[in-house]
Amino acid sequence: MDLNALPQPEDDDEIFGQQLEDDEPQEPILHSDERADYVKSAVEISRREREERIQKLKRQHPDDRPAYPSQPRMRDEIFQTKRQKPSSRLPPGWLDCPAFGQEIGCLIPSKVPLDETFNDCVLPGKRYSFRQVLHQQRVLGRKLGMVIDLTNTSRYYSLSDWRKEGIKHVKIQCRGRGSAPDNESVNLFVSEELDTNIYGFYEVSQFLARQKHAKKYILVHCTHGHNRTGFMIIHYLMRTLPISVSQAIKNFSDARPPGIYKPDYIDALYAFYHEKKPEMVVCPPTPEWKKSSELDLNGDAMPDDDDDGGPAAPLTDNLEAQVVTSNDDILGDAIPQDQQNYLRQFCYQALKMTPGGRGLQFPGSHPVSLDRENLQLLRQRYYYATWKADGTRYMMLIMMDGCFLIDRHFNFRRVQMRFPCRHTNEGLAEKTHHFTLLDGEMVIDTLPDTQKQERRYLIYDMMALNQVSVIERPFYERWRMIDKEVIGPRNHERQHIYQSRNPYYRYELEPFRVRRKDFFLLSTVTKLLKEFIPKLSHEADGLIFQGWDDPYVPRTHEGLLKWKYPEMNSVDFLFEVVDDREFLYLHERGKKKLMEGSRVVFPDGSDPLAYSGKIIECSFDTDNQKWIWMRTRVDKGTPNDYNTYRKVMRSITDNITEEVLLNEIYEIIRLPMYADRIQSDSKAHVRRR
Repeated sequence: MDLNALPQPEDDDEIFGQQLEDDEPQEPILHSDERADYVKSAVEISRREREERIQKLKRQHPDDRPAYPSQPRMRDEIFQTKRQKPSSRLPPGWLDCPAFGQEIGCLIPSKVPLDETFNDCVLPGKRYSFRQVLHQQRVLGRKLGMVIDLTNTSRYYSLSDWRKEGIKHVKIQCRGRGSAPDNESVNLFVSEELDTNIYGFYEVSQFLARQKHAKKYILVHCTHGHNRTGFMIIHYLMRTLPISVSQAIKNFSDARPPGIYKPDYIDALYAFYHEKKPEMVVCPPTPEWKKSSELDLNGDAMPDDDDDGGPAAPLTDNLEAQVVTSNDDILGDAIPQDQQNYLRQFCYQALKMTPGGRGLQFPGSHPVSLDRENLQLLRQRYYYATWKADGTRYMMLIMMDGCFLIDRHFNFRRVQMRFPCRHTNEGLAEKTHHFTLLDGEMVIDTLPDTQKQERRYLIYDMMALNQVSVIERPFYERWRMIDKEVIGPRNHERQHIYQSRNPYYRYELEPFRVRRKDFFLLSTVTKLLKEFIPKLSHEADGLIFQGWDDPYVPRTHEGLLKWKYPEMNSVDFLFEVVDDREFLYLHERGKKKLMEGSRVVFPDGSDPLAYSGKIIECSFDTDNQKWIWMRTRVDKGTPNDYNTYRKVMRSITDNITEEVLLNEIYEIIRLPMYADRIQSDSKAHVRRR
């Protein structure tokens, strides 16, 4: 009979044997009635522990335990000592679980090492503490530099043991039962592992980069080193190699047999990376060493020791069902702060900017309101026009390890998207975009036939292509590169996948669609306003005029013009209520500027206090000289700058109506500069079709 089959009594048999091996060369003999009493006590204790576990209460009163007579340190005292230290109970299945697997790059999957407080539970030949870890890895020629702990507890060992050896310890707390690690934990794990040729700044990467002559390894462990450990390592492989989920799962199972044996973990991996699970993929059965410890003395399932005992989080693979349809919703998963800081620095470098006194702020280009003064720019430079979508502004940074949406707060959030590079081979692309920076806006399309709502990211500019800044190129080149380098390769691969017999990647499961935003000749503005915008499947509130030869200009771009329907001209204020008094603020030189005498009107029945401390977008009622609340801007953390306010007010005062605008454009397109280029561009457009 396997001594580990029953969790408590047999463990104590091992403790007893181990203690006598240490103290005396002979084995003790128990009479039959003593053994019967011992087993009876063990059963009672196990049942009581089960009840306490269900109620999530720790044993606090030693008097609740069975009393044993005072006598020399023999079997009963050892058993009592263990009962007084419930934290030293072995994780179920740990004893016969293989200690560690083969290396995967610089990663070594392992079960959790147990410190000397568990020695009473483990025979010397079965022990696996940090000392055994270091010794066994040294024998294999591996020197550890880091340990990543995925368990949900801190009871297994002391961190000081690792630190004394100069080994860094990283704790990423993950539940062990019924719930795969969450996306933010995965992002943290992968960021700890990323190679120097990806970022070159993370602690692990810096550590590895310093090792010129000796390679150091990273030990990754959960309780048993299979499910959570495998889940994390497979995510790492998926984000650093041109590899499929099936191949990544196989790589891990080869290195750490049988690999991941929880089917919901495997399903979660396929769902996360939008890949179809092949029929041939079968989840391995639960290992025998784990099965032998699955039941307690009452026949009930034993939880992992580092599970918190709460209900398992449901695992959902129907991603589309989770998609919400509000422009104000936050998309994607948070990333570690160090990673975000580095990506911010890259954006500044790509845009050839230096941080100012206020630190790193959103660097995206912003248009200015059209007024009668800057309207003359349309006569001086060659412009194209596009519609002004009423969506959410995002820059997008595409990396080999993920795609990152960048909001107006200059915060990055990861979304799972695929962007193959141009000239890829058939099937899985060997290369994906890396450090490609785009600008655009997220809209919500309502499909006319089904009324189904879909998110769509409209890309209207490119600032960097695979680490190369392109901001100094004219806009028309950057705009064409969007289609050639980003949209075209995606469409080509998607078409190939759909035509294949075994589609491996499911683009339709991505969180949103992607397309290049169209720009039009000024000669088409009338049709744009009268026919195109009314038929759009998302909201639009005006036009954008883009200089066709302009470079990309960060922050406020005086030559990038926006015209809004007069009733849609607006300003973003900070609204505050203090002592029943209402105030509107703007920004000026980084500080709040009170707008004396300005008033805002909220919808009937609204409590102004509900808007206090928020950024509100308001239109201006010229008849009553009041601001009218339009919406709360949850996507913005600061109000408009005072200079922006002045330009909007000038636009409101100038009152450039649709009729005035069309009359001006009618004259502009007859200028020689426009007439010649419009004719040339029209012919080029026909040839490209």
